[in-house]
Amino acid sequence: MIADLAAEHSAFDDVLARVTDWEAPTPAAGWTIADCVAHLWHFDGRAALAVTDPDAFVAQLGDEGRLAHASHARAHALGGALRDAWRDGARSSINAFTAADPSVRVPWYGPPMSLTSFVTARLMETWAHGVDVTDALGIAPIESDRLRHVAFIGWRARPFAYTNRGLAVPDGDVRIELTDPAVVLGESISDVVRGSALDFALVATQRRHRDDTSLEIEGALATEWMGIIQAFAGPPTDGRPPTGTVDAS
Repeated sequence: MIADLAAEHSAFDDVLARVTDWEAPTPAAGWTIADCVAHLWHFDGRAALAVTDPDAFVAQLGDEGRLAHASHARAHALGGALRDAWRDGARSSINAFTAADPSVRVPWYGPPMSLTSFVTARLMETWAHGVDVTDALGIAPIESDRLRHVAFIGWRARPFAYTNRGLAVPDGDVRIELTDPAVVLGESISDVVRGSALDFALVATQRRHRDDTSLEIEGALATEWMGIIQAFAGPPTDGRPPTGTVDAS
């Protein structure tokens, strides 16, 4: 899992090599390319601290707003040097994860997580903000076998999508059947989401509306879930509105 995160960092670094205007807007409302990279830079640093010094991380939770604001301010001041700063922070997080006890529970902004789940979440966030940057550059999202991790988080977070909105989690399962890479999760026969792992990951991270993908959605539970799916933590958001154009990335 750590190796896959390092590979995702490397792929994202190749994307950043193409950036010439760090203040270019992305489809994420109010976020420039620099904002997206600043966000990853900040939370890679926080992640490394949470693993190497969990007590210090917890002690600083009440100061998170100021710390994040300061990171974004520094990022905008760095300009093109932000790529090097992000790269150093990403490398430090990989080193921290590699040295950690695999059985450790890592504190974060919600319940503590296993190291594997924590690293998987970092990969998902790196990929999702990578999509913001590739969209801003007009190039295809990063696509690899690592999308299976993003798909897994999206499927596993189905109960969260409901509870995060104050809704009861419905009885019944939803199965996903994905390709490129192949991912099959869930047992339902009547409620199924079929399509590419890329399309599912884009919808799960709210980088595309489901109507702008080629996903096939069958059953009431699957349809309801794909309208509120949210693979990432934080307050509920509705994602991007449909454009009426199926993404051909």
